Amino acid sequence: MIAAGNGGSIVITSSSAGIKGTGSDKAGPMAYTAAKRGLVGLMQVLANDLAKHWIRVNTIHPTGVATGMTMNAAMQALMAQSGGDLSAMQNALPIPILQPEDIANAVAWLVSDEAKYVTGIALPIDAGFCVR
Repeated sequence: MIAAGNGGSIVITSSSAGIKGTGSDKAGPMAYTAAKRGLVGLMQVLANDLAKHWIRVNTIHPTGVATGMTMNAAMQALMAQSGGDLSAMQNALPIPILQPEDIANAVAWLVSDEAKYVTGIALPIDAGFCVR
């Protein structure tokens, strides 16, 4: 992008855990949250460094999305263990899970000319998860 001289947009996929920890005492969720928050720091460094080249860098932070990561036997087992009470992992809007196209639409906006002055932000696409 720098060599081409046309600017551009980089969107890093994090997670709602990159904004709000879910309060687990398990090593896996702790590491997941730490990694997703680390992406925010990386984005901010890159956004500062690449801005002079008109390269915008942002992160997106989806809540649960209907993908292989959430729609699998391990997640079903987690739900069964909790008795369906995963209140720490619920969205504020009354929708349990988003669709991949919901995330794709937000990314399409971030990389479009309509967002040409948007850089260095952590964009929640989370149905209000982070406000709970």
